[in-house]
Order: sequence, then C-alpha cells, then structure tokens
Amino acid sequence: MQARLIHLPRITDPRGNLSLVEECRQIPFKIERTFLMYDVPGGEQRGGHAYKTSQEFIIALSGSFDIVTDDGQNCQTFHLNRSYYGLYLPSGTWRHMENFSTNSLALVLSSTHYDESDYLYDYEEFVKWSIQQHD
Repeated sequence: MQARLIHLPRITDPRGNLSLVEECRQIPFKIERTFLMYDVPGGEQRGGHAYKTSQEFIIALSGSFDIVTDDGQNCQTFHLNRSYYGLYLPSGTWRHMENFSTNSLALVLSSTHYDESDYLYDYEEFVKWSIQQHD
C-alpha cells in the first residue's frame, strides 16, 4: 500500500466550514495517539524515519508543508495546505517533512502508542528492512 491523499468530508456553512475524521471510516485505522507539530524554524526538516507497524494520517491545520515519502521503491512529494484533506502513510513508509510555512500547524493521527522499537531512523537499515518485507 502506498502513501495517498485522503479528502475529508466538508460541511460548508456561511458561519464557517467543518471537516471530520473518524477512525476506520475516513482513515483505515483506529486512532491510538495524536500529536501536533508547530513552531518549526524556517529551513528545518521533521521526520526522517519510518515505522515498522504504525500508520499515520497527517493534516495541515494551518499553513503548509511538504511530505516526501519513500516506500523502498517509489518516492513522492505531497504538498499539504488545506485542513479538508490529509496524507495517509501506511507502515513501512520513510518520510520527512520540509518547506514549513510560517505558523504552520500539523496534526498527526497515529495507529499505535509511542514505541521507540517501531522506528527505523537509518535510511540504509530501512531499505534492507523494506526488501525483507517484500520477499
């Protein structure tokens, strides 16, 4: 399975719009953890890792940023700048985030609780692990 954009339901109203995310409906997993990324200094990157089991869904609540993904075979760049869609990242996807605009705010929904052993921080280790998963 590859990373992909998922459009969220939009309820428009003259008083302001609303979008929603429901576990196992708009996103294909049960939400176990949420966190925010904000105040990223200009020119900095976040991420630079993959998860063995965890899946994520990332939304740009404010501002914009790019997510560069690599599943061991394909690389893609996704630009997030609206709160009515987000990027689904299946497990086994290397990612880093870059080009954060001023005052950008990212919401990350995760399928697992934090577990240090789930992370792959070394890209070469990730490539070897990815090949083993596809054999």
